[in-house]
Amino acid sequence: MIIAPWLWAVFTVIAAAAQTVRNAAQRELTQQLGTVGATHVRFLFGLPFALVFLAGVALVLGRGLPRPDPIYWLWVIDGAGMQFAATALMLRAMGEHSFVVTIAYIKTEPIQVALFGLVLLGDRVTLPMAVAILVATAGVIVMSLKPGSLQGGLKPTLMGLGAGGLFGLSAIGFRGAILNLHDPNFVMAATFTLVIGLLFQSVVLTAYLYIRSRHVLFAIARAWRPSLFAGFMGALASQFWYLAFAIATAASVRTLALVEVLFAQAISRFLFGQPTSWREAAGIVLIVAGVILLIWAY
Repeated sequence: MIIAPWLWAVFTVIAAAAQTVRNAAQRELTQQLGTVGATHVRFLFGLPFALVFLAGVALVLGRGLPRPDPIYWLWVIDGAGMQFAATALMLRAMGEHSFVVTIAYIKTEPIQVALFGLVLLGDRVTLPMAVAILVATAGVIVMSLKPGSLQGGLKPTLMGLGAGGLFGLSAIGFRGAILNLHDPNFVMAATFTLVIGLLFQSVVLTAYLYIRSRHVLFAIARAWRPSLFAGFMGALASQFWYLAFAIATAASVRTLALVEVLFAQAISRFLFGQPTSWREAAGIVLIVAGVILLIWAY
């Protein structure tokens, strides 16, 4: 299957845009459903859309589903488990910090995921790619270190950084699962893994809420309209993340994903009325420079 060398970048930008919208929707749902409830929405309401994606891929290709080996399931459990833990931690951080600053802390992830990818998958990072990762991440840090950014204490900062690390491990887990399938069609491998991951996450969190907080399940059912939108955007974002993971290293994908900070900045400015400071503008310049360098290096 011939793959255009720039296709992973297109997938990543689409995923980042969809994820920014989903994050904003989940932030609003957190006030109604709590952290775990809003986290569950992403998976439970995303699963039906992922199943539609998979059915469409199978129909177009005219073939059956992949047959994973036991190692595949270990990768999926790692990716899925780390993802819902990271999502919950991210929403908690958003509850104690501004939207754009929380996203900025989380997006220190690329440095961590480059190390995880090297150790766990053998994904090599060239010197130009390493420079690009550092430049783009520096942009995120510049955006974060503005006056009052640590207001509320160190806790939300650590939660944001921790969520970034967990998202990094999740990315490695899902890329490992996709590669483990050895499927000749990367779209099938990515979409199949999306469904399996969402199914696992939905079952685990539904069981947890049924045992510990049954009232949250009823609250989710009552909030089905906004939950449906958040679920669709989550499934759409994940679909394109996985497509990118199938054809590029996790470090490259997650570094280019820093454009999400730019989308978050736009949302904060136009929807939440938060102005852009000179520090944020300088950070944006560094992020853009790092992204351009990464695409050139790749």
